[in-house]
Amino acid sequence: MRQRIYFNEVVTRDGFQMESVFIPTDTKVELINELSQCGYAKIEVTSFTSAKAIPMLRDAEEVMGRIQRVQGVEYTVLIPNIRGAERAMDVKPDEFNLVMSTSETHNLSNLRMPRKKSFISLREVIEKFGNQVPINVSLSACFGCPMEGEVPQQEVLQWAEKFSDLGVRGLTICDTTGMAQPEQVARMCEALQKRFSKLQITLHFHNTRGMGLANVLASVQSGVARFDASLGGLGGCPYAPGASGNISSEDAIHMLDAMGYQTGVDLSRLLPIARQIPTIVSHEVPGQVAKSGRITDLHPAPAYVTDLLKEIS
Repeated sequence: MRQRIYFNEVVTRDGFQMESVFIPTDTKVELINELSQCGYAKIEVTSFTSAKAIPMLRDAEEVMGRIQRVQGVEYTVLIPNIRGAERAMDVKPDEFNLVMSTSETHNLSNLRMPRKKSFISLREVIEKFGNQVPINVSLSACFGCPMEGEVPQQEVLQWAEKFSDLGVRGLTICDTTGMAQPEQVARMCEALQKRFSKLQITLHFHNTRGMGLANVLASVQSGVARFDASLGGLGGCPYAPGASGNISSEDAIHMLDAMGYQTGVDLSRLLPIARQIPTIVSHEVPGQVAKSGRITDLHPAPAYVTDLLKEIS
């Protein structure tokens, strides 16, 4: 039997943060409650950033307070700094997800501070709350920066080591800019697993250049078992020029299911939810399987084909 794969749904945080029209709190809560029944390992619910920075997620406390938690699903939140962490503690998340970039230019663009300062800020969160809440660190732009070019693998490993030494539970290696390619991904996955075998290693891909699912497959074949994905392929990084949406959850899960991997996600439940996303955001989305159906969803042959089959039988 092939390895078990675990998915973290990020649509209501990473997916929605790019949308220009506010999505009602009731809609977010209902969507998360539906996703909770699908078999995800984790759902990244929201972000405790300032309302001025990301108005779409200004209802973080209310959303976290109203969702119906399902046993076996971890509800994680993005934490930008110590103030966000202090706010989040009141709603009892199952995991903190901290973020900084491995690219200096991208970090300055995204977080308005150099990487060393970001590390000090996140270390403060880890030291204060690490014994109370499991902590994951997402390292952005690990495969390339549109302003610097390819980020050396050793640079990524160096920052990963710093957080590993602080005792975090997991690391998410992010292709924030959609610049990764499968051979590069395989090398990264092998190095990460060799060096950080005791940590949860998650990969986060964007489909900016159409290589998202190829990169998922390269990761799986290298032994990685955890992935972020966004329903419909929503999302992207507002601070990385040209970086369009995340890989589509339903497309990635469908691919791995078809190949015989166990994802734990029930596509028969997930696809009807995915088909609601264009209505929720009021525009089309990149995901394909919600539009075309699974490869096992067959259609009746035209009547004339049935007649021809009778003639030749």
